[in-house]
Amino acid sequence: MTPHSGLEQKFCTFGDGLTVAEGTIIEGYASLFGDEDKGGDIVEPGAYAKSLVALGNSGRQVKMLWQHDPAQPIGVWDEVREDGRGLYVKGRLLETVARAREAAALIAANAIDGLSIGYRTVKAVKNDKGQRLLKELELWEVSLVTFPMLPSARIGAKGELADATDLRELAATIKAARRELAQM
Repeated sequence: MTPHSGLEQKFCTFGDGLTVAEGTIIEGYASLFGDEDKGGDIVEPGAYAKSLVALGNSGRQVKMLWQHDPAQPIGVWDEVREDGRGLYVKGRLLETVARAREAAALIAANAIDGLSIGYRTVKAVKNDKGQRLLKELELWEVSLVTFPMLPSARIGAKGELADATDLRELAATIKAARRELAQM
């Protein structure tokens, strides 16, 4: 685990309202409010609001990555916003990027069927059922993924994410989690 990243991931399947049009346009929900995920967490409405405003004010965008790998951007999210249902995203795979073309083919073949968000928890509380209610999240990326979040890929350390060094550390952690999964 890296001491700086503090990034976690959540998964949403295409069946949860995600659509793909013309092989490259992706549209749907990357996160749904009020639904308990496999880790026992529930994202509350408004959890992304401050992060989305901060990103907009700084001129930065939520990144579209392949499998949470910061070395593999595959497209751009043209629209990322909260609504009453969850975190809505609309973007496009970049056809000039080889991995994006592969992703489009895998989506068409139903081999890839999900989105996963990479974020840092800013504010959360536990309810009486032991579930973590996520009240404020710092959104970093939305990835096209094969599998839902893995406990070994979750990063629990707190810290500031400020530059590419932190993203390289995140990539190293994800690679370590993949190696761990392969040994299972």
